Amino acid sequence: MGRGAQGQTQDLTDQQLRQTNALNQQLLGQQQSLGNLLAPQFQNIVNNPGFSAADKAAITGQSQGALTSAFDSLQQAAANRVARTNNNAGFSELTDDLARQKAQQQASLAQQNQINFSNTAFQRQMAGLQGLSGLFGVDTNLLGRTLGIPAELLNVRANASRPSGFFTSLGSSLGGTLGGIPGLFL
Repeated sequence: MGRGAQGQTQDLTDQQLRQTNALNQQLLGQQQSLGNLLAPQFQNIVNNPGFSAADKAAITGQSQGALTSAFDSLQQAAANRVARTNNNAGFSELTDDLARQKAQQQASLAQQNQINFSNTAFQRQMAGLQGLSGLFGVDTNLLGRTLGIPAELLNVRANASRPSGFFTSLGSSLGGTLGGIPGLFL
């Protein structure tokens, strides 16, 4: 009786081990498949993190166009007042002041657009690196040191422009999830 029960226990243990190994192989295959799909996409984000030239032109055009429209509207209101009152006193000064303010606002807006373009590129690049890090289990601090970037600098820069949004969430969640799967095989 002892031998039969032991043989049955051994058979059940072997069967469970085979099922576990099959499941692990299936998970490994799925992870590799997903990694093969996502790695080039994350690499593309790292290599091309910012907006395209066309996107930058469209954003700049839209923001500058809205600003110009607002100032043109003010200019037209001033011209209408002169026509309505038949009194052009102060119109030249007002026109000059509007032109000056418009130029200052356009310069400020152009500067802000450039800062936003740079921050977006950095955030997307960090999201891509986080995604790759999660896929391959690479420590970003170690990667930074390998590239000659001090970890403190990475932390300061990362904290200064805390990434948020779709790309960051995608990179962190997918990378973290896929990075944890190899632990199932050990």
